[in-house]
Amino acid sequence: MITREKRTFRTFDLVLYGATGFVGRRAAAYLAQLQSRRKLRWAIAGRDDTKLEALRTELIATMHARSVPPAVVVAESSDAKAIDAMVRDTRVLVTTAGPFALYGDAIVDACVRHRTHYADITGETAWVRGLIDRHHAQAARDGTRIVPFCGFDSVPSDLGTLLLVRHIQQALGAPCVAVTAYFQMMGGFNGGTLASNAHRYEAGEVDAGRDPFLLNPRGRHSAAEIEGNRDPRSARYDETIGTWVAPFVMGPINTRVVRRSAALSAQWGEPYAPSFRYQEYTKLDAPLAQAKAHALAAGMAGFDVAMKSAAARALLGTVLPKPGEGPSKKTMAGGWFTTELIGRTEDGRSARARIAFSGDPGNRATLRILCEAGLCLAFDGAKLPGGAACGGVLTPATALGGALVPRLRAAGFEIEVGI
Repeated sequence: MITREKRTFRTFDLVLYGATGFVGRRAAAYLAQLQSRRKLRWAIAGRDDTKLEALRTELIATMHARSVPPAVVVAESSDAKAIDAMVRDTRVLVTTAGPFALYGDAIVDACVRHRTHYADITGETAWVRGLIDRHHAQAARDGTRIVPFCGFDSVPSDLGTLLLVRHIQQALGAPCVAVTAYFQMMGGFNGGTLASNAHRYEAGEVDAGRDPFLLNPRGRHSAAEIEGNRDPRSARYDETIGTWVAPFVMGPINTRVVRRSAALSAQWGEPYAPSFRYQEYTKLDAPLAQAKAHALAAGMAGFDVAMKSAAARALLGTVLPKPGEGPSKKTMAGGWFTTELIGRTEDGRSARARIAFSGDPGNRATLRILCEAGLCLAFDGAKLPGGAACGGVLTPATALGGALVPRLRAAGFEIEVGI
């Protein structure tokens, strides 16, 4: 039996696992450039010592002479002793190594045992449901924050909703009964994300994820609640914003996360509203907004059907980026996203929020969100929701809350609330 230790001295403030992957390398470079702002005791980690040492050499060449270079930690995800030693030695573990359903269990298990805070960039909702069932109660008792979804999935949705809900409660003096988010974006795909998505279909996790309340605390939901929160499947004209919308590709992930935030907040005595609804869409602009919306909805439906076929997945695997590969620097530099959120009260009053970033959503925004979430866990304990002793398998909103906002703004994100 492993005795749980108090979170006393650890060798590292933060360990970045999966550091030699496509997103991981860029996350490591981002942390290296932050060294001029703070002396961070950190390490890059993964399974290949040669690649890790080469990455460390590259990072040192870009760092200020007085900066603290990263240590190297070698740990194969199937090596329980190595994973245990890595986790035991750090205050916070952040990871980009997916598919998380294949490579994440041992790491999260160790983080809970050793009371090490954890953050990742998964979009695998069915896997996170398993983490909640196995670990939420113990992590809550120990004050350990296990925080999946710390990337483009699902921080703009989750944090934006939290900020807008609290603004409406304070500025309008009424509960916010519903929030709708509208996304526009440009970017590329990396092989790790595509591999994670393929695994979700192979393992049947996509079908399990169709439950709109998959991540909520266990309990019954009425037929009206389920119907009112189903994922949109078709294009429609949205009178609120005056243009056509289609389903958002990340909606089946982000909506579950936001609903868990609302449910946990209600359990903590800080509800969004007695009955809260959240939904999100892709916003299409003129010209040809209607045609683009219908084409996008049809394309998403076709992709869903194709990905259920092993033959189609294999065919796509021959032409799409492999794990470790991703878009070019030019594509990433030209990427961007904007999230517009509209919240309303029962009597029809409303307010808006906006989160935006200039850079590829999945490959530049995500790594900054993850790194800043990890630093937030490491250094902002007293500012976190519930104080330093709060824990559980949480969401970005319930684990990090407003403490993450100044960090994201400093990292280049535009965050406006009450506009």
